[in-house]
Amino acid sequence: MGKATGFLEYYRVNGNVIAQEQRIKDFREFHQRLPLEEQKKQAARCMECGVPFCQAGAMLAGMMSGCPLHNLVPEINDLVYRGLMEQAYERLSMTHSFPEFTCRVCPALCEAACTCGLHTEPVSTKENEKAVIEYAFEHGLVKEQAPSVRTGKKIAVIGSGPSGLAAAQLLNRRGHEVTVYERSDRVGGLLRYGIPNMKLDKSVIDRRVKMMEDAGVHFEVGVNIGTDAAGVKELKKQFDAIVLACGASNPRDIKAPGREAGGIYFAVEFLSKVTKSLLDSDFKKVPYELAKDKNVIVIGGGDTGNDCVGTSIRLGAKSVTQLEMMPKPPESRLPGNSWPEWPKVLKVDYGQEEAIYKFGKDPRIYQTTVKEFIKDEAGNVKAVTIVSLESKKDESSGRMQMVPVEGSEQTIPADLVLIAAGFLGSEKYVTDAFGVETNGRSNVQTNEGGYRTSVKGVYTAGDMHIGQSLVVRAIAEGRAAAKQVDEDLMGYSNL
Repeated sequence: MGKATGFLEYYRVNGNVIAQEQRIKDFREFHQRLPLEEQKKQAARCMECGVPFCQAGAMLAGMMSGCPLHNLVPEINDLVYRGLMEQAYERLSMTHSFPEFTCRVCPALCEAACTCGLHTEPVSTKENEKAVIEYAFEHGLVKEQAPSVRTGKKIAVIGSGPSGLAAAQLLNRRGHEVTVYERSDRVGGLLRYGIPNMKLDKSVIDRRVKMMEDAGVHFEVGVNIGTDAAGVKELKKQFDAIVLACGASNPRDIKAPGREAGGIYFAVEFLSKVTKSLLDSDFKKVPYELAKDKNVIVIGGGDTGNDCVGTSIRLGAKSVTQLEMMPKPPESRLPGNSWPEWPKVLKVDYGQEEAIYKFGKDPRIYQTTVKEFIKDEAGNVKAVTIVSLESKKDESSGRMQMVPVEGSEQTIPADLVLIAAGFLGSEKYVTDAFGVETNGRSNVQTNEGGYRTSVKGVYTAGDMHIGQSLVVRAIAEGRAAAKQVDEDLMGYSNL
């Protein structure tokens, strides 16, 4: 252990964040890194506790606690404290495929389970990870080595999101010939088009993809596997194994009168349009026409809803209102949500911060939903009627449900509505084309604790397997699925 009393000597210090009034003017990343000497002090705060919950990656009360990748956090923090950045990168890369993604978009499950955070601020493991991986890139330490021997096995990965990329990376390193198919025009899946550029600069994805290509991974974009049954049949003949990593891309809709009105979009559809416009124009054209001078309603209080808030503000929205079905969370843990469970407490994310700066108030309205979308004469949405909700027990099922409060309706102006209500599971046309079984949540069914589907030679990973989740869990899924594919093809695995 490097600094036995570090957690007593140093307070937590985060990297600088560009002020709201500046960052809302563009789509550049706004989280900055600390100087390395200061980052070493932050790593010194790690207690190297006897039971490091930070790396457990266990489900507690239905929520993930600690890192699903099982990164050996205390070891990495100790190496950062000592200034041994090359060794820190080597340690991190043993368990992690893409630290450059998670250090930007992960909610830091490791920090929520940090022992130091039980009584004070947790160790800044996420920023320590960013310091390690960016140091490694800057000093030429990150390499995707092409395997010296090829196995002769061919594997298709359908989907180039975090789970697909992780599976492709490891299978290629093992010596298999890997082809990744992506239906969009660029590689990255959710990373590319589901997360705004100010959270994850797309050059970070391009940097890694180029290295994977140089190491032998083949990428085919603009290919929508599953729309042609004959094509799927041919794919099965051509490849020794297929990994379905298509995500949980079936968005949950809002069934309310007037839903057919113009100006109502699913959140990822909206975010994709914005990112594609920026990338197609090399960031010279900002699609202000999507939200400028419009009253924007965002339905959904999660990360994607927050991204819609931040994006709408950058596009010049007149106002932004975010609707959340559930009650406002407490500001501190309740007795029933004890550490090291994920803390179910109020979070003010970057989008809400920017809305408070821009409009003078938090954009969120809790315990409410849309009762009706109101159209103008041209058939476009002009307002929404919202209704308050309360929690009541359903007599038939015994479950608590959020139900409308009679007489609580109110109408608010809306020129653009973005539905960020989550996802229901995998898309039926893909699962039907491959003939794989699905469970009650439309996720692909696999063997107990594994990644084999009901169809021999077809595997699955990521959100398509476990449902809508986090980038870090998707990467862990991709790595684990790659190991199972390798074992089945070769009889053993050294992954």
